[in-house]
Amino acid sequence: MQVLSLEHIHFIREERNILSDVGIQVNAGEHWVILGKNGSGKTTILELINGYQFPSSGKVEVLDHIYGQVDVREVRKQIGYISQSLYEKLTPADSVWEVIATGEYGFLRFYEEIPSEVQQKALSMLERVNLRHLAYQPLGTLSQGERKKVMLARALMTEPKILIMDEPCSGLDLYERERLLENINELGKQKITVIYVTHHIEEIMPMFSHVALIDQGKIIASGRKEDVLNEANLLQAFQVPVSLEWYNGRPWIKVL
Repeated sequence: MQVLSLEHIHFIREERNILSDVGIQVNAGEHWVILGKNGSGKTTILELINGYQFPSSGKVEVLDHIYGQVDVREVRKQIGYISQSLYEKLTPADSVWEVIATGEYGFLRFYEEIPSEVQQKALSMLERVNLRHLAYQPLGTLSQGERKKVMLARALMTEPKILIMDEPCSGLDLYERERLLENINELGKQKITVIYVTHHIEEIMPMFSHVALIDQGKIIASGRKEDVLNEANLLQAFQVPVSLEWYNGRPWIKVL
């Protein structure tokens, strides 16, 4: 069963081709990584899936809805989204559980009493990411890694069918990155399709089944990660010669 597809997507802004003939099809049971250099067009693809941008030409279909023929705000209710730009819109003084609770409605903050059942749901989400002890701390006092886990918990409040993650490990040290990746890898056990954007190959956890490799707005290769991730494709995408090794279901590279 198809979850989403991008067909012959062209995205042009100020006469610049940001995406050129991009095509991706994601089916139920698959988890995808969109991998490429900074400025290659990765985040633009996420904005198209979320309906924050619309292509110059081509078709975007998400959860059996064709964009341009549907109210995208209704589709977004079934999509969890994690990005640094979203975090920056939240209020640092709000308590952690309140920030997570806003995910139930898509708010940025509450201006009225929060239903007790929503509070309990937010606290249970904190349990899932091992941050229950920080429930009443202000968001702004958390470490970078803790903030990223809060964003993950917030995105899961509505039990979305698709979870989109835009470079969630950006700015994390090795310890915090690995703890967050452990939480993300656990999502593979749930009925949710994960789309994960990164430029770091080592973030591709065992749960991820497919990779789309992109450079300068064009898909170099897409498909099962074992088929896409090879030294020739990585050289084309990053213009750096590397050797590739697999360890416990994760790819690791050495620069030659």
